[in-house]
Amino acid sequence: MTSRLPITKTPKCYVGGAFIRSESARTYAIREGEFVANIPQCTRKDVRNAVESAAKAGPGWQKRSGYNRGQILYRLGEMLEARKAELADAVSLGSNKTGNPTKEVEATLDRILYYAGWTDKYEQLLGSVNPVAAPFFNFTVTEPTGICCVIAPDDSPLLALLSLILPIITSGNVVVALASETRPYPAILLGEILATSDLPGGTVNLLTGFRKEILPTIATHEHIRGISAVANPDERKLLHTAAAESIKRVHTLPSESPHDWLTAQSLQAIANFIEFKTVWHPIGA
Repeated sequence: MTSRLPITKTPKCYVGGAFIRSESARTYAIREGEFVANIPQCTRKDVRNAVESAAKAGPGWQKRSGYNRGQILYRLGEMLEARKAELADAVSLGSNKTGNPTKEVEATLDRILYYAGWTDKYEQLLGSVNPVAAPFFNFTVTEPTGICCVIAPDDSPLLALLSLILPIITSGNVVVALASETRPYPAILLGEILATSDLPGGTVNLLTGFRKEILPTIATHEHIRGISAVANPDERKLLHTAAAESIKRVHTLPSESPHDWLTAQSLQAIANFIEFKTVWHPIGA
């Protein structure tokens, strides 16, 4: 019997509900002793295209009820559950055999369910009815910020990526995410899972590539309204300085110190990327 050559996967980024190669057609190789795959090396043009896709998806995702967004995130958890073993193999690439890939995948599943539970509850805690000494009702309600960008670290490439994305989309924002530069393969699989989930195309857009090429565009793009990043000191300086011109929200974590992604979940992470709108309503009107 003659043996057959296996069909190897061509990794692609997930943007606007479709799988794309880099606009430049450039790639860079990842290896685990031997060659594993060529990863798309995205460019500034890819960032701009991803922002356009996010802008188209934003209004539809925002006007969905919190309950419906929770259902969709729960369905995403179901899809990841079905591919746990494959995701664990992807997480182990480039890890130097340290850590526990299965534990990271299981923590990622728990993280999805955690934020799925918050979608229809955060408003009750972050919004309020404000007492005022005047013939008015005064309410504070929340609104999504808009298009936000996530810069993922190299450690915990799946758990950290989704720990940054989930609190942002929970409140109706849309995301353009740059995956780990050295360990991007879990993000490639995540894109495949997003494509078969109920999450509308363009709500989450996943890019791969080199941070030094992409970060300046993210920081200066005027349609990006918020940035959540794990970055080194030079990158943090760039993000805060360049983002100031368009008055973006920027929340950063230092990449030079270890971060416990197993516990990285909170209501505050949702609050970081919502706007608070105060409404005055006359009594009796």
